[in-house]
Amino acid sequence: MPSSQLQVLNALDVAKIQWYHFTAIVIAGMGFFTDSYDLFSISVVTKLLGRLYYQVPGAPKPGVLPINVTLAVNGVALCGTLAGQLFFGWLGDKLGRKKVYGITLIMMVISSLASGFSIGHSAKSVISTLCFFRFWLGFGIGGDYPLSATIMSEYANRKTRGSFIAAVFAMQGFGILVGGIAGLIVSAGFESHYHSPSYAKDPVSSCPPNADYIWRIILMFGAIPAGLTYYCRMQMPETARYTALITKNAKKAAEDMSKVLQFDITSEPEKLEQLYVQRQSFGLFSWEFVRIYGLRLLGTTSTWFLLDIGFYSQNLFQKDLFSSIGWLPPAQDMSAIREVYKIARAQTLITLCGTVPGYWFTVAFIDIIGRFWIQLMGFIMMSTFMLALGIPYHHWQQRAHRIGFIIMYTLTFFFANFGPNATTFVLPAEIFPARLRSTCHGISAAAGKAGAIVGAFGFLYISQEKNPTLRDPGYPAGIGKKATLILLSGLNLLGAIFTLLVPETKGKTLEDAAGEAIELDDEVPRQSA
Repeated sequence: MPSSQLQVLNALDVAKIQWYHFTAIVIAGMGFFTDSYDLFSISVVTKLLGRLYYQVPGAPKPGVLPINVTLAVNGVALCGTLAGQLFFGWLGDKLGRKKVYGITLIMMVISSLASGFSIGHSAKSVISTLCFFRFWLGFGIGGDYPLSATIMSEYANRKTRGSFIAAVFAMQGFGILVGGIAGLIVSAGFESHYHSPSYAKDPVSSCPPNADYIWRIILMFGAIPAGLTYYCRMQMPETARYTALITKNAKKAAEDMSKVLQFDITSEPEKLEQLYVQRQSFGLFSWEFVRIYGLRLLGTTSTWFLLDIGFYSQNLFQKDLFSSIGWLPPAQDMSAIREVYKIARAQTLITLCGTVPGYWFTVAFIDIIGRFWIQLMGFIMMSTFMLALGIPYHHWQQRAHRIGFIIMYTLTFFFANFGPNATTFVLPAEIFPARLRSTCHGISAAAGKAGAIVGAFGFLYISQEKNPTLRDPGYPAGIGKKATLILLSGLNLLGAIFTLLVPETKGKTLEDAAGEAIELDDEVPRQSA
């Protein structure tokens, strides 16, 4: 029977690796670079904000952000991201990937700059405006998740599609890395000029007023890479799958891809019309969608949700890790500027050792091993290492065993990134039909951000020790870090179980992977596994 594949889509599926593939990776990847820079750079400057705006005169230790302020500053961007993923994911299927792609970038640039210009000198005014702009920053960032993944999946060829989508996501590691490096450079520059003493020696001079510029410069830098890619984004043509399969403009799809691939492609309008008559047309809120794609959506949402609980809650243990190996001396033994430098250095080293390598291992092996097996392996390894950290937790806290703790902790990050942190981003861009692809990716990503909120803030409370002397100031008693690690191990194991709901897509066309491939002589669509 005749193939259902349009020539323009087949040309993309069988295309050899060309320059436009790398161009698309860089353009889409720079968005993720900016995303991760903006979301993670706040952790570099949080301590400085506490010293600048919440210092209590005569206190034995430097000022810190109150619990509610910490939750607001860190959580508001995550909430904005969740909302943006849902809204722009839906909009990407309604208006087109390219049109919405420019909107999200503009929001990121404006909000990054505005975060640095947060108004006022009082704590209330500065934090309020910072939270306001960080929500809209997160909103723009959220849109980049479904759009970048969908655009790259629809541009890529069949054999290396997984590596290309994973490479876009891997730019997140470089964004975190550059966030740490920016903190190092800015703080080192200020420290060389001010030579501030430690808080213990001189509480007032340890935090010079001009240190207020440090956090503003670091946050505003995130606008630069996003701004540099705006023109390139606007020059990218709409994806052929959106143009042909959703807007039914076969001629425009063929023209656009002829320019990209640099050879003539037949538009085949008659074939497209015949395909459109037979193609699925049910919506997201329909029984047909639930019957065909319900388990897949449950698989992508549940695994991303469970992953991000564990991934974001790992930050709870960073301060213990950094202090144990001497990267972070007691706060009173450092000046405000020196503390920014130390935190930035610690984040940079962790990113270099565990985060960045894990991402690129996925890029290298995802089209060899497959998405399913990498995700399953990653969840199981994360569960294993968290259990190995949790059961003998007090053993690892002894100074003689701290090196083992560092290795186990780094390996947990490594297998998160050479595992579900990358594959949960890739799979939703492949296993849903074109007309709902961006929407379903946005829903899956939003579930992940809900897990991030639970991991970063819910576990911040339950991980508190029962012993008041070991608790963070102002927090109620929880179940402790040992029990928390064991609980996280169980959640990762649950993620491995839900991975069984997600099909393997290695080597398949998008139409086969999404279950919407048909034969022209068939009366109904042929569903792919």
